[in-house]
Amino acid sequence: MTAPAGAVGTPRVRLEGREKVTGTARYAVEYPVDRVAYAWPVQSTVVRAQINRVDADTALATAGVLSVLWYDNAPRLHDETDPDLFLLQRPEVRFRGQVVALVVAETLEAAREAAGLVRVDYDTLPHSTVLTERHPGLYKPEKVNAGYPTDTAIGDFDAGFEAAEVRVDHVYRTPAYHNNPMEPHAATAHWLDGRLLAYDSNQGSSRVAQALAKLFSLSPGAVRVIAEHVGGGFGSKGNPRCPVVLAAMAARQVDRPVRLALTRQHLFSLVGYRTPTIQRVRLGADADGRLAAFAHDAISQSSTMTEFAEQTATYGRGMYAAPHRRTTHRLARLDVPTPFWMRAPGECPGSFALESALDELAIACGVDPVELRIRNEATTDPEEGRPYSTRNLVACLREGARRFGWSERDPAVGLHRQGRWLVGTGVAGASYPARAGASTATAQANPDGSYDVAVNATDIGTGARTALWQIAADALGVAPDRVRIRIGDSDLGMAYVAGGSMGTSSWGWAVVKACGQLRDRLRAQPDGRVPDGGLRVRADTTDDLAAQAERAPYNRYAFGAHFAEVRVNVDSGEVRVGRMLGVYAVGRVVNPTTARAQFIGGMTMGISMALHEEGLLDSRFGDWVNHDLATYHIAANADIESIDAHWIDEDDPHLNPLGVKGIGEIGIVGSAAAVANAVHHATGVRVRELPVRLEKLLVELSAREA
Repeated sequence: MTAPAGAVGTPRVRLEGREKVTGTARYAVEYPVDRVAYAWPVQSTVVRAQINRVDADTALATAGVLSVLWYDNAPRLHDETDPDLFLLQRPEVRFRGQVVALVVAETLEAAREAAGLVRVDYDTLPHSTVLTERHPGLYKPEKVNAGYPTDTAIGDFDAGFEAAEVRVDHVYRTPAYHNNPMEPHAATAHWLDGRLLAYDSNQGSSRVAQALAKLFSLSPGAVRVIAEHVGGGFGSKGNPRCPVVLAAMAARQVDRPVRLALTRQHLFSLVGYRTPTIQRVRLGADADGRLAAFAHDAISQSSTMTEFAEQTATYGRGMYAAPHRRTTHRLARLDVPTPFWMRAPGECPGSFALESALDELAIACGVDPVELRIRNEATTDPEEGRPYSTRNLVACLREGARRFGWSERDPAVGLHRQGRWLVGTGVAGASYPARAGASTATAQANPDGSYDVAVNATDIGTGARTALWQIAADALGVAPDRVRIRIGDSDLGMAYVAGGSMGTSSWGWAVVKACGQLRDRLRAQPDGRVPDGGLRVRADTTDDLAAQAERAPYNRYAFGAHFAEVRVNVDSGEVRVGRMLGVYAVGRVVNPTTARAQFIGGMTMGISMALHEEGLLDSRFGDWVNHDLATYHIAANADIESIDAHWIDEDDPHLNPLGVKGIGEIGIVGSAAAVANAVHHATGVRVRELPVRLEKLLVELSAREA
């Protein structure tokens, strides 16, 4: 079934916009709850150790303190679960910053003060915290994130590379990156007659409810998780996190509601981060820049608690054609916090390496960087051989080049000046999988002519609530003002997480199906009359997704292209991004207003990645030195001078009933490479290790100016 046209594709302001700007939208620790107590975590000050003793006597004697939880007295959790959620159960420390105790008090101030009075005695153990390409613990994981094969090989890379007329062989590095959503991770937990109610900041309350039920040995119906408004996530809230588990444990311990909100500093060790990567890219081509051989070898890290293998090298598997191909992933388990999803995991750092290498190949061949990418266009998936449902990378490159004025670009490197500033431009391609996950939704017709549609979607600031309202109106064939939409409550039924650019496609599919079934039921009613109690249907897309996979063996991707212009000061090495453009092919766009915001948000994060962000690890302590926004630098308004996003018309009938592809992540894929490529064009300095810091440019610039 296909939804009729109407509300979808029309710019709309957010339904919850007024609540957000007036402060009435409630977040995880803002719901009114009687007799609420507050919790504060005590974190380990060592990297790896056995805990000998926890002395909580002084903390317990502090006015207002209700309890101190640690491994000896904390409520027991089910041990067949995520090790990162198996909190306060064992006297082991696996990384610096691990939660080793929890103080619960009448006030936040009392909890924080008492947490500083808890004394923990340790027997420290040797540790390893630094990722290198020769780390003795490197191994081949069974799979990488999202279930992709760890390694792939097509043809004979070694022979193809050796025979190539032009070869590029370089190592590219990205540092650790840290999620810092506007709303830090937080939760309020309350036990009511044996049922757990949690207000939690997450990207999928169905997933959180399932995890809590297992942890506390409850039936699925005994847990309710509400996430009506969430202030950003970027992947870090895609899985349950420690605040909701600790708040639930504390609430059970003190028999009253408990709130726990992490500080900005807590986020750097407790909610995941993007792993640092070491990537070797080898490209072999003929003199015209047509690829014959491609290899991408990626190294990343995980913790000793949980294996998380970022799929860094998967980006190139389906991006450009080459008959001889090889990709590999190797992982080191270190005494560090567990890395996790961060906007476009794998594709984001992988695109920096490959798109930088392609720029180097274009220069070596004397071919325009846009033209080189077009010459290596893949008509079918280069490794799997399957057709694409749609593939409009070339269209994005050409439209972007037209809008950006690329034809006026002088390919000469390091020669274009505006006073004391060198000016350059760069380009990079982008792609991201277009997927969907099983979800449920309900649709109800009311006697007064209104409709209620409910789906357990999570709006993490993307405008999902508004997009689903538009989708529901079209699917019902009524004006949007007759539709009410409800989201963000696990009691609404199972729904996929807001991650992997799968939200709208997953939830929208369920909404379209439910609304279609409701229309069928209404047509079957005598005289089309709605019963006094209303008419309600529930839809589940589990079988629909399985059927699609069997009948439509397509590879489904969104594609894009990024263009950047930078200025580099010859005296200071300061880099400014004067303008940036992204052009995308993402199927049907539901709400142009919020879609544009998503694209620009992704590009802004890419600029931040290219020029500012870098987690600095002190190997002696296994901890991030810059663990706040005063020292972990991110792009600010002054860094974004001119930025714009466009998309091309794309009709993809092989996706879902709406024909939509995800847009939350493709904006960051390739954008850092476009900036770094522009820096090279401006200065002649190739930065292969992000960020592009001043000192990486100044030595060569100073020598040139002398």
